[in-house]
Amino acid sequence: MKPKEGSAIEFEKGSSLWNDALLRLRNNKLAVASFFFITTMCVLSFIVVYLPGIKLDPNSQDLSNRFASSSVDHWLGTDQLGRDFLARILYGGQISLLVGIGASMITVLIGVVYGSIAGYIGGRTRDIMMRVVDGMMALPFLILVILLRDAIENNIKEASDHMIHVWNWSPDLVLRFSNLAPLILAIGAFGWLTMGRIVEAAAAATSKMEYVQAGRSLGLGHLSLIFKHIIPNILSPIIIYSTLTIPSFILYEATLSFIGLGIEPPNSSWGTLIKEGANYLETALPLLVWPSLFFTLTLLAFNFLGDGLRDAFDPKSSKS
Repeated sequence: MKPKEGSAIEFEKGSSLWNDALLRLRNNKLAVASFFFITTMCVLSFIVVYLPGIKLDPNSQDLSNRFASSSVDHWLGTDQLGRDFLARILYGGQISLLVGIGASMITVLIGVVYGSIAGYIGGRTRDIMMRVVDGMMALPFLILVILLRDAIENNIKEASDHMIHVWNWSPDLVLRFSNLAPLILAIGAFGWLTMGRIVEAAAAATSKMEYVQAGRSLGLGHLSLIFKHIIPNILSPIIIYSTLTIPSFILYEATLSFIGLGIEPPNSSWGTLIKEGANYLETALPLLVWPSLFFTLTLLAFNFLGDGLRDAFDPKSSKS
């Protein structure tokens, strides 16, 4: 039936997957609150501590003011050496977040490339590549991280001297780099295995889609199909899982620091602060409570945000 002349035909505007996911994410109040909490922690740890006029020095000691309670000058009191405890928590959060985010970026890089290639190629090559992953997953993760960290640390110490004497880098910056880099690289080197399996399954399903087959018929190369057509269409599981890996990597760092194999002084993370606070459990309980609270809330926020992203991109999973 033809529409009458002069009548307006209304067309419903389409909506993309990303817009629908963003709308569902906005309706998840817990995920939104978690996002703002994580953003606030990042701003406090990476920006506010360096603003002019902000006197937050985690290494400034005042032995005459040990174990002081909260005050105008020291909002969370002082520790066993008279250092401002809020400053130590914020700088410790900076270290913990750097380890979690840095290792997660390495995980995404290796896991996405490895998994997408395995899923795209398929056949016996895919089976061999996945058996390698299965074999590595059977090994004890923390022990491998400790061994690889020690091996990387020995090589980085030589590079650190070169940075100071040849490149004229700041000794404090080099010290932080030589302390963080081995742990980030070691965790990321073995943390990509689950990401690789997730991406492999998604890439194997996507490689059978019509648009990939059409690309093959047009003569597109394998790398072009993988990086321009397959990976962009499996970003949702990559984003979801990468968000969930950050709290697990922060937890690994805290575990290693708690047993003395993680971040070394003068740097400190939430794990080292919790370890130090445990030594004063009976005499100065806030030294344990405050870093544990920041640590726990940050882990919960990342997990709630990851769950919110999963429900936003895959609403069927939340109903199953």
